[in-house]
Amino acid sequence: MLFQLAILSSAAYVVKTAARSTTDGIEIVKDSIYGKLKSKLSQFDADPLIDSLLAPEDIENKKSLSQGQKKEGVERVSVAEDIEDEPDSHSLAEKDVNRDMVISTVAMGAALIGRLVAPPVLLLSLPGWGYVSMPAFIQAYDKIRRNEVDINTIYTVTAAGCFSGGYYVSGTMAAFFYVLSKKLLIKITDDSKHSLIDVFHQQPRYVYVSVDGGLEERRPFDSLRCGDTVVIHAGNPVPADGTVVEGTASVDQHILTGESQPVEKEKGDKVFAATLVLTGKLYINVEKAGEETSAAQIGKILEEMTNTKTEWQLRAEDFTQKTVIPTLAAGALMLPLGGPMAAVALVNSHFGYRLSIVSSISVLTYTRLIARQGVLIKNGQALDQLHSVDTVIFDKTGTLTTSIPNVCIIHSGVEYSDEQVLAYAAATEGKNAHPIAHAIVIAAKNKGLKLPLLDKDYDEAYQVGYGIQAKIKGRVIRLGSRRFMDKEQIYIGNQFLVAEERAHQRGHSLVLLAVGNSVAGALELAPTLRPQTLRAIQELQTQHNKTICILSGDHELPTKNLACQLGIEKYFFDVLPQDKAEVIKQFQAEGRTVCFVGDGINDSIALKQADVSVSLRGASSIAVDTADIILMNEELMQLSYLFTVIGEYEEKMRANTLTLLSPSVAAAVGVLLFHFNVVDTLLLKQIGLTVSLLNTARPLVNEQDSSGILQPFLAEITA
Repeated sequence: MLFQLAILSSAAYVVKTAARSTTDGIEIVKDSIYGKLKSKLSQFDADPLIDSLLAPEDIENKKSLSQGQKKEGVERVSVAEDIEDEPDSHSLAEKDVNRDMVISTVAMGAALIGRLVAPPVLLLSLPGWGYVSMPAFIQAYDKIRRNEVDINTIYTVTAAGCFSGGYYVSGTMAAFFYVLSKKLLIKITDDSKHSLIDVFHQQPRYVYVSVDGGLEERRPFDSLRCGDTVVIHAGNPVPADGTVVEGTASVDQHILTGESQPVEKEKGDKVFAATLVLTGKLYINVEKAGEETSAAQIGKILEEMTNTKTEWQLRAEDFTQKTVIPTLAAGALMLPLGGPMAAVALVNSHFGYRLSIVSSISVLTYTRLIARQGVLIKNGQALDQLHSVDTVIFDKTGTLTTSIPNVCIIHSGVEYSDEQVLAYAAATEGKNAHPIAHAIVIAAKNKGLKLPLLDKDYDEAYQVGYGIQAKIKGRVIRLGSRRFMDKEQIYIGNQFLVAEERAHQRGHSLVLLAVGNSVAGALELAPTLRPQTLRAIQELQTQHNKTICILSGDHELPTKNLACQLGIEKYFFDVLPQDKAEVIKQFQAEGRTVCFVGDGINDSIALKQADVSVSLRGASSIAVDTADIILMNEELMQLSYLFTVIGEYEEKMRANTLTLLSPSVAAAVGVLLFHFNVVDTLLLKQIGLTVSLLNTARPLVNEQDSSGILQPFLAEITA
């Protein structure tokens, strides 16, 4: 037996040296086969599943090697830009596993030919078989030295049993499926990550920058800097984050927000990298370029998220490890009952790394599916927590309602019309940026009113918490609260006092407008619900069976009115930002799993306290947002969609687990009752893996690719 293993090891060394000479050029082999194989393993990227195949010391060596390669690549570029970077670790890993696939296929073919036609050919299968199996042998040996076992131990027992018993076809087939599993892991995981992340990093090779005289100068994308004015024509992507300084255009930005409809952009509007100008032409002042753009930040967040493990992945790895010893024990018990090959077949019925492979690919699939709809998941563990959420708490202002109210009623006196009252108010507030000023200006703009000019010889005065004072056509205009009017000793007619009382009963606020020394009109302001808020709340309550609650720093009456309007029974009012976390703690103390939805500005403490935190801040602030999940288009309907997809994700994971474990159980039963051999158990397990992978990919196949317009174009311009 030792002699046979020595022959196998020597043959593996010869094949390995020949393979490297063929693919990479002739080189002097300086290290032993053990050192060479460790070097080979260290080329895999920092992937949790790949790391599970390595010993701890190998992981450290791998990290050191990877860092060294990256550092060397940076230095090479800085010295000479025309020198290409070294292939990344995933490319090297895929190259190696492709070579192993060829070798294992040839070895299996030789074994089949030797078994069916020419027995001497069987010996030709040994070098390839030993070569592709040696990494598993080494890992199994390292584990045994530490009095541990893992999946590599199971594979080693299978291979040793087949080799010692002369079952070369079964052994080479086991080696083939071992390499195929690694190939699937690298290929599907890598492709999924690239399809999810790379689109946010894709940029044109050249940009056009406006220079003196209005000329457009073509420059490399890498030379773009903050402060440049970049010119973007129809059909071209936006290369950087910035503000429109000239031009109008229709921009497709669904890659960031999930919005299917293009958005009209004009002077003063923000635009983001990786979005696409469909029609028109824009001049953009660059504010963020390269890795600082929102698109690049999203790519980084998604990359970090894909490298974290969810609860399903951790359970899969834990269950895999815990079943190794019972499987080996069952094989040992089977040895005196059914013989060596029956024991090997029973050991080989273990599902191996398949459960971990499928769980990881499922996470990537659903993360990609969710990202297509404009929902950015920053924390992978939020996928697990979302399924457990039974209570959703909403911040009121900025979440259920927008920060800008709307002018719902205009109260005018005898001397002035509604249009005049609104025009005077908008002209007075025209230069201010607070929400009420925006609401008044927007209302005047929607009505198409021409605003009067402010007198130049009169400086407007704004008193915080009270109101503003200006002068139009020689008349002093005051706009503000009743307290402001009382302070200025302005006469308020009974009509406006009644209007104020009724507005407060409705949970609205009233802004008074005085011309001279008496109030001439008033503007009643109501909270502006976000689009589809009512529908989103109803779906959360009925379809997803969630308890809904409102937290508000506003007074009781407006909070109560909003809760009644949305059909929400529980609400809290007069809650300071620092006290919102205490309310969440109360729900958690009752055994509830809480999802808090806030605008991310003054809700950071509450966001951190919640089991799952969701923000509606949009694309401009994802890098500093503390939430686990961001709704990029700031619509609450995305939250209902998210709970729907998470439910499907949980069902899919349970179905995949059953699909993978059932063939292993069937294989073990077959060995015990129907004399199944190693080949039978291999085929059963592979059928289970294939079905699970198809089931995992189905959501992406069924869902129409929402980025179909942008991605082919980006692929073309970056080719």
